[in-house]
Amino acid sequence: MPIPTRRFPLVAPPTPAPPTPTPPGRTLLGRLSLPERTYVADALRTETVGGVLLLAAAVTALIWANTFGGSYADVSGFHFGPASLGLDLSVAHWAADGLLAVFFFVVGAELKRELVAGQLRDPRAAALPIVAALCGMAVPALVYTLTNVVGGGSLAGWAVPTATDIAFALAVLAVIGTSLPSALRAFLLTLAVVDDLFAILIIAVFFTEDLAFLALGAAALGLAFFHLLLRFGVRGWYVYVPLALVIWGLMYNSGVHATIAGVAMGLMLRCTRREGEAHSPGEHIEHLVRPLSAGVAVPLFALFSAGVSLKGGALAGVVTRPETLGVVLGLVVGKTAGIFAGTYLAARFTKAELNKDLAWADVFALASLAGIGFTVSLLIGELSFAGDADTVNEIKAAVLLGSLIAAVLSGVLLKLRVRRYRELYEAEERDEDGSGVPDVYEEDDPGYHLRMAAIHEAKAAEHRRRAERAGAARNKPDGPA
Repeated sequence: MPIPTRRFPLVAPPTPAPPTPTPPGRTLLGRLSLPERTYVADALRTETVGGVLLLAAAVTALIWANTFGGSYADVSGFHFGPASLGLDLSVAHWAADGLLAVFFFVVGAELKRELVAGQLRDPRAAALPIVAALCGMAVPALVYTLTNVVGGGSLAGWAVPTATDIAFALAVLAVIGTSLPSALRAFLLTLAVVDDLFAILIIAVFFTEDLAFLALGAAALGLAFFHLLLRFGVRGWYVYVPLALVIWGLMYNSGVHATIAGVAMGLMLRCTRREGEAHSPGEHIEHLVRPLSAGVAVPLFALFSAGVSLKGGALAGVVTRPETLGVVLGLVVGKTAGIFAGTYLAARFTKAELNKDLAWADVFALASLAGIGFTVSLLIGELSFAGDADTVNEIKAAVLLGSLIAAVLSGVLLKLRVRRYRELYEAEERDEDGSGVPDVYEEDDPGYHLRMAAIHEAKAAEHRRRAERAGAARNKPDGPA
């Protein structure tokens, strides 16, 4: 009985070319370090799943609001909570002020990690996403303002088109099946984090009216106590969760938007690793809370905020009212132009060279993807036109329409380069020596080359044995007829 042998193809399948090496420190959208790449992959994996749930929640809200509008209004408007504590709120209000505090807690933790251990810790590296995010918020605000100055509309909604929804954007990538290279994925994530930071500042500065200084001072004391507990290493969710709820309630009653409490607590987490730690406390807590944020908090907010009634010409009003037209143009045109221009100017003035594996068309496509401004845009829309239900409904319709147009436009642009993205992605993921580390990160490791030499020698020996057997079979005389 012949001895079974492992078979190898005579012609090795083509493997993607490795990414072009580029000098560190002077490369725009260059290769990430291995730990940063791993963190980005884990974070985006959770956000992608959350983005799909977000899309499902938004579609459900639209169907519910336009088929059983009465029940949708009854459920979203149902009030509950302790009135004596000033927290007798509607379901929609709890979703916007309560559940989104969880989302902004994750944003705060992400921002803290980026500042101390991520791309924002290096001022030179931080310049690109900060400038891009600032331009990506200033230009949409300018587009909205010009549209409403010319059309005679209200300037109250200038902040609506300034935000980017990372979960929605990742859901679009998942739907169109585009495997972006890690550099583009990391840039999108960092851009969204910085974008969220400025959105938080906008909410805190421009949407805080009457302050209750006693409640605000008590919230500040609660945050200080929260910080002390973290500093002294006190552990236990049963300590922090009740304290966080008290801080949130005090912040809500202070007149400052309650989501600011979530950001503040996220920023207090320690995101640097100490000796013997595989993960910092901030990374660990973010890893635990991110699924709750992406899978529960944000989709539920979408369910009770995206229920736009399309009856009565709501969609027609989007292109006829300057306020709604300004939102659509701000998301689709302003975001794309602002982020692309900011990235180009940052590269020009810092003398950074674009990654040789990418083109400026890739940056433009990614900038158009950032025009999806779902979650925070809906929140700011509600705050900007509070008390005017009809305008809020039309602004929400404009956010949905603008985000949809941005999603379709970016999907088309990214699809044009999908083959190149797939090649780069496969090259980044390839691990031929089975070490668990992608090959592109082992090019300077002698052990990697020795392992690859052993693998190729084993393949060569197998092919020689197969060649000998094939030759012997060919030279064997024919048997009797």
